[in-house]
Amino acid sequence: MYKIRYDMLMSTREAFGKMLAELGARDERIVVLDADLATSTRVDIFAKKFPGRFFEMGIAEQNMVGYAAGLASMGFVPVVSTFAAFASRRACDQVSISVAYPKMNVKIVGAYGGSFCGKGGATHQAYEDIAIMRAIPNMIIISPVDGIETQQALAEAIEYDGPVYFRTARPDTPTLFAGDYRFEIGRGVVLREGEDVAMISTGILTLDALEAAGILQEQGIEPYLLHVPTLKPLDREAVVRAATTAGVVVTVEDHSVIGGLGSAVAEVLSRYRPTYMAMVGMEDRFGESGADAELKEKYGLNAAGIAKKAVQMYRAKKGL
Repeated sequence: MYKIRYDMLMSTREAFGKMLAELGARDERIVVLDADLATSTRVDIFAKKFPGRFFEMGIAEQNMVGYAAGLASMGFVPVVSTFAAFASRRACDQVSISVAYPKMNVKIVGAYGGSFCGKGGATHQAYEDIAIMRAIPNMIIISPVDGIETQQALAEAIEYDGPVYFRTARPDTPTLFAGDYRFEIGRGVVLREGEDVAMISTGILTLDALEAAGILQEQGIEPYLLHVPTLKPLDREAVVRAATTAGVVVTVEDHSVIGGLGSAVAEVLSRYRPTYMAMVGMEDRFGESGADAELKEKYGLNAAGIAKKAVQMYRAKKGL
């Protein structure tokens, strides 16, 4: 059984920055393009070590993506770094036409996805970035839970030949996985076995889902928990197994309930294993400014909110 290490804190953005510099030392093809956010996204770590392979593009995300596509065509492995809101919304056309359509080997890293943007408010929160990227052909989408998975996933993303969208978060979070963990693109991870209700989560909210599992167990409910770090391609077999085991499903994500993990799971289950399900995520609305914990509580994205939704599904399953 997996347990959260609260004594080991690191943000996924920090883990990304450190690992990127480490990978840069191994592979001289790696170059980094930044949109005036290096200290926030932590690509400043790479910039200090390899200034000749770091390009400060300014607040010009569309141009930055096109520039990265050109570098990829010359054999480089460009890593494009900015906030998730700008990578997905502002540069969507360039990502689609210049990167994904020709399947260029460009890695797009969207920081501060969802609620975790340091009180940046609606302009800097991305609740639709996964939905946008998921609709673009040839795009791999990764959203890791902790620092260890971030480092493992980044190494795999760099190794993969083609476009990748990689989501990171701002707050320091506990550690879930041990050092021997091995990430695989397209593979989900069963964190807990149970037969009463299945929770399927992604990103750092998997930590809240695991805490919610503890709340449920205290109420005599045995939850099944599947962590999905790769949203595209989704681990179809793992999703179907979770639904088959528990009979009801709750998806958990710091993203809109439209187009993200919940939608992806619903697409799979409607085709392969129709299942009564609910979604924990941002409803059809814009975000607002506030502390991360306050926003999570307001939107029902914390452990208590997740557990509440899971209990509702369990009771519906039992006809209570």
